[in-house]
Amino acid sequence: MRHQQLAYDWLMTHDHAGLFLGMGLGKTVTTLTALSTHLWDDFTVRRALVIAPKNVANNVWAQECEKWDHLTGIRCSIITGTAQQREAAVRATADLYIINRENVVWLTDLLGGKLPYDMVILDELSSFKSTSAKRWKALKKAIQSVRYVVGLTGTPAPNGYLDLWPQLYLLDGGERLGKRVGDYRMRYFTAGAHKGHVVYEWRLRLGAKDAIDRKLRDLCLSMSAEDWLSLPPILYNTVPVSMDAAARKTYEKLKAEKVIPLLQQGDGHRQLDPRKPEELAQMTSTIQADTAAVLTGKLLQMANGAVYDDDGTVIPIHEEKLSALSELVEANEGENLLVFYSYQHDKARILQRFPQARELKTPADVADWNAGKIPLLLCHPASAGHGLNLQQGGHIIVWYGLPWSLELYQQANARLPRPGQKQSVIIHHLVCRDTYDENVLAALQSKTAGQKGLLDALRQYLKGETK
Repeated sequence: MRHQQLAYDWLMTHDHAGLFLGMGLGKTVTTLTALSTHLWDDFTVRRALVIAPKNVANNVWAQECEKWDHLTGIRCSIITGTAQQREAAVRATADLYIINRENVVWLTDLLGGKLPYDMVILDELSSFKSTSAKRWKALKKAIQSVRYVVGLTGTPAPNGYLDLWPQLYLLDGGERLGKRVGDYRMRYFTAGAHKGHVVYEWRLRLGAKDAIDRKLRDLCLSMSAEDWLSLPPILYNTVPVSMDAAARKTYEKLKAEKVIPLLQQGDGHRQLDPRKPEELAQMTSTIQADTAAVLTGKLLQMANGAVYDDDGTVIPIHEEKLSALSELVEANEGENLLVFYSYQHDKARILQRFPQARELKTPADVADWNAGKIPLLLCHPASAGHGLNLQQGGHIIVWYGLPWSLELYQQANARLPRPGQKQSVIIHHLVCRDTYDENVLAALQSKTAGQKGLLDALRQYLKGETK
């Protein structure tokens, strides 16, 4: 396929390269094909290392080698499990070593701060966007002596252009965007929201976006699935949900006061009446938020319908999202729905309400879904990443609760609109009115717009070069 040929040619002409490719464009098989050329044709690679999300490390890369005839000769060693198992996998004879990103620090410590590999592949490069992360610090020096470095992602700037510097540094050692992140910020950004010396928001300077885009053009290749694949259209829909009066009162009280004492009442709870001292002695639960981050999390839980108290007990708040999901199930009778949830109590309440629902846990669940045997499949977005093909089982997604992470959101949404999907994909968002649900959706939409600008800029340059 032409898009894979373009990506392969890019890798063969760039010792260090970023592939910013949309879902379904074959990042893995293309990179493995380039690796096979280096292994067996030009003999420039003896051993390669893949650093990937855990599920991808365990399943995807070795399976791709087994799937394609021209790759079956690649010997794989998966570096997961106990410390003893991991060390044995590192010492094993192989062409390709595969490790999850959580064990990068362990690996560099084991190998004395060096990477004795001729090629390193960073699968989901955007997970290395924090300079304070231990895994980024471990790679910063170790990767500079590696001949071939490839960064793969479909979401290079999940939170904006500030995310690019750490990723690009691993590819080029600071050649294009500078040696220090502080210099990068000062050159291309101005301080936005801040408190004292702490800056919470950095805004691109006038002309900075175009300047950064130009610096990436000789290193990073961007292609969109929409440009190269026949994919079904995607329809986005917001389903508004309204709390009842009691739930709204509880939500607003926590938002304002950051603490709520609760009184057990039958199977549920209600707020204590401060005018009745006798109730204080009967207090059975407290919801408290000491920081802004905790408060936001608690309010998002409430928007979904339940919240954990300080002891980890689930406190029901309302059932409006469950009712909205029930209406979608009824309105789409005969169709299978893929439902993404945020919290464990979301999953538990959905399973209780819908006995036909099943949680995605095993390959057997994937097979049953694609065979049309699961009318309501529950999945956490963190478990719905690379290599998970669900397009045969349905065409409707429901977001019961939204993640802050653009990467998780986009990866999850990409499970259905893939080659082989025969219907338009509908993505429903259950959004509780006048809650942080609305803020999260707006943030995701804004991040999508910003990242799309970067990918479009690189893609347009490519089109200009290849006409």
